[in-house]
Amino acid sequence: MSSNAPGQRDIVLVVDDSPDTLGFLTSALEKAGVTVLVATSGEAALSIAARVTPDMVLMDAVMPGMDGFETCRNIKADSALAHVPVIFMTGLTETEHVVHALESGGVDYLTKPIDIDELQARIRVHLANARSVQNARIALDAAGRHLLAVAPSGRVQWSTPQAQQVLKMMSGRDDTLEYVAGELARWISKAGETPAGHSATLTLEIGNGAKIQLHHLGSIGAEEYLFRLTTADHPNQDAILREHFSLTVREAEVLLWIAKGKSNRDIGDILGLSPRTVNKHLEQIYAKLGVENRASAAVRAAHVLHEL
Repeated sequence: MSSNAPGQRDIVLVVDDSPDTLGFLTSALEKAGVTVLVATSGEAALSIAARVTPDMVLMDAVMPGMDGFETCRNIKADSALAHVPVIFMTGLTETEHVVHALESGGVDYLTKPIDIDELQARIRVHLANARSVQNARIALDAAGRHLLAVAPSGRVQWSTPQAQQVLKMMSGRDDTLEYVAGELARWISKAGETPAGHSATLTLEIGNGAKIQLHHLGSIGAEEYLFRLTTADHPNQDAILREHFSLTVREAEVLLWIAKGKSNRDIGDILGLSPRTVNKHLEQIYAKLGVENRASAAVRAAHVLHEL
């Protein structure tokens, strides 16, 4: 059943206060090639997940102390675990319990007694979906894109490290991402009320006299709105520099931040590059612009951007 690379096994955390259920599921899943972690309470599940990130959680809804719904909410509130799919297992079949499970962050719901073939089929589907989403986010991170996704409630679902670095660098504050997410929640609410003619771009002041623009790229389901972050003075500055000076995408990004007065170290932090890589890009930029130093490169870039 494993959908991982050869030699790797999917890790499933099974949370249930019934020893019989734990034994049955552990035996069945291990036979299917899954590594099983076991927790008999919500508290134990959170402790285990904090040490070993599972690929999937099978969660009993009704347990003494912290029930499955509260445990799931805690999992989804942890940015390191929010991507992990949770399937609820319970004998409760009333609609309100199904709704409660999904509202808590669960992706699916199975009633007891568990049919192991059905469980394995659902695990395969949700593991594949979760892995596709995670791989896409890793690819976006590696590409250096300034992206973030928020829920209508204003909770940050995820953001690329580059977006976090830019917000912190421009505002000088550590809580700017949360502020931006709150403003985006208000924008989402307004968009829902007045869909016709509602701008797909939000401009925000974030401190230090800095402004950013957030461009709505689309929605991933009902709980994940994706935005691209740019500086507000012109949304396509890097593209303008790239075309004008025949630069690569990364060279244009480096030159843009030089024009904004950022040091090599700052540029490396913002773009996720090593100092050595930044220097290599600078060498190519100087050659293409016909200049000998960063000050001259900044002047040439500023001249082009001033004409926008």
